[in-house]
Amino acid sequence: MTDSRQIAASIASLYPEIARHGITLSVADDPASGDWLVTMRHENHALSTHLGKDDADACLRGVQCASLGVQIGRFVENYCLGQGECPA
Repeated sequence: MTDSRQIAASIASLYPEIARHGITLSVADDPASGDWLVTMRHENHALSTHLGKDDADACLRGVQCASLGVQIGRFVENYCLGQGECPA
């Protein structure tokens, strides 16, 4: 059975910009939707997005998750690169 730590570790390995920019990542089971809730934080900024079970399984296999990758890119662009708040 997959747990949130496995998914978070896989996401972090697929998207090294998370650690490079000092973004914290948490993953929690969302029983209401049956998905995983992925939350990125940096200082007072946060973004949460749902990760479907199929996407989570793809992440665990080392395949980049397209929808999550877009969200990560937006977070980095909006709160790190654009504002210069995250370490480079």
